[in-house]
Amino acid sequence: MRVAFEKQVLPNGLQVIVHEDRRVPLVAVSIWYHVGSKNEQPGQTGLAHLFEHLMFEGSEHQPQSYFAPLQAAGASINGSTSADRTDYWEVVPTEALRLALWMEADRMGWLLPAVTSHRFEAQRGVVLNERRQNYENRPYGLVPFSIARAVFPNGHPYSWLPIGEVEDLNAATVADAHAFFKRFYHPGNASLVIAGDVTAGDAFGMAADLFGEIPSGPAIAPVVASEVAARHERLVIEDRVDLVRLYLTWPSPPLFAAADADLDLAADLLSTGRTSRLYRRLVHDRRLATEVSAAQSSRELCGQFQIVATVAPGQNPDDVRTAISEELDRLRDGGPDDAELERGRARAEAAFVYRLQSLGGFGGKADQLNAYNVFLGQPDSFDEDLARYLAATQATVQTAARKFLDPRKAVELMVVPK
Repeated sequence: MRVAFEKQVLPNGLQVIVHEDRRVPLVAVSIWYHVGSKNEQPGQTGLAHLFEHLMFEGSEHQPQSYFAPLQAAGASINGSTSADRTDYWEVVPTEALRLALWMEADRMGWLLPAVTSHRFEAQRGVVLNERRQNYENRPYGLVPFSIARAVFPNGHPYSWLPIGEVEDLNAATVADAHAFFKRFYHPGNASLVIAGDVTAGDAFGMAADLFGEIPSGPAIAPVVASEVAARHERLVIEDRVDLVRLYLTWPSPPLFAAADADLDLAADLLSTGRTSRLYRRLVHDRRLATEVSAAQSSRELCGQFQIVATVAPGQNPDDVRTAISEELDRLRDGGPDDAELERGRARAEAAFVYRLQSLGGFGGKADQLNAYNVFLGQPDSFDEDLARYLAATQATVQTAARKFLDPRKAVELMVVPK
């Protein structure tokens, strides 16, 4: 699983990682800024995601959209914002690599002259419309907001979503945006990966030439949050839906922490495939639910384990809740069997191998090198990451379930038809 790389740190603090893969004439560029919604403050939420939009709209020397020139050169381009990071990526033909790096450098060093009041207002409107489409007007769409507020204490960095609160977005000013950018979007808080059909010497040379004169910004102290304890709470939301849906959520270990991988495997045996415990009992055997899923969502400060079941027409949600609780108690009392554990390990290993087939984009090699570099400080941590899953045992998965998945300490949210 080793992915060969070279790494240099420019004098301004920009970390540059190069991976050579000369099989096809393509190069992936990935840049991560170690800033997400957790770096915001109550009353000023949504700025990190708003900047994801603003940074696609142009900079001082490229005042128009970033999509047009790159797509004209044959590139794929996108970006995203999470609670923990903001990433931008391009996959370009080899001859367009300098163009991609030049544009990334221009919006890192010369974005603010293009963030005018007009452009700020336009992108604020885009974000508010995105919030309406993806959350407010979508069935079950407001659930993540209620769960975040219930699982995490008031003021915790994960108690709001990256999309931000409406009142905060409306109250934000251009001055707020400029201050946020100056604090977080600079070489000292960024990691750049160049992967593909390029020599390390050429890649480092271009990076130094294009990014080297951008000044490093202020030192950024790590975000610190108190440990979150599981607690029981029942919530009900009325929505324009046809079927009742039940959500059970617990705080769980942070990304790469002890028991993080074990809970990934627990989620797999609970809901992945027709032979999984919850699918077999709730959907196949008793027809209590139309669908069920479980997931360990790993994040930098604290994870979140969640089980979601859509109640079948005519069935009692209490029966669904009872069945889930019984299956969790069975896992906590007996752990997984050999076949379940082996299937989970095999699926985890297959997922690692599958991600290595892509050069760039979301989840590709460039993206993974950046993730390991930002969160672990070591870009090539593929083997160490996979080893967490291959080393899991019946006892470690059972212990993780006992510690974190007590059905009597879940935040239970039920969405019912209005």
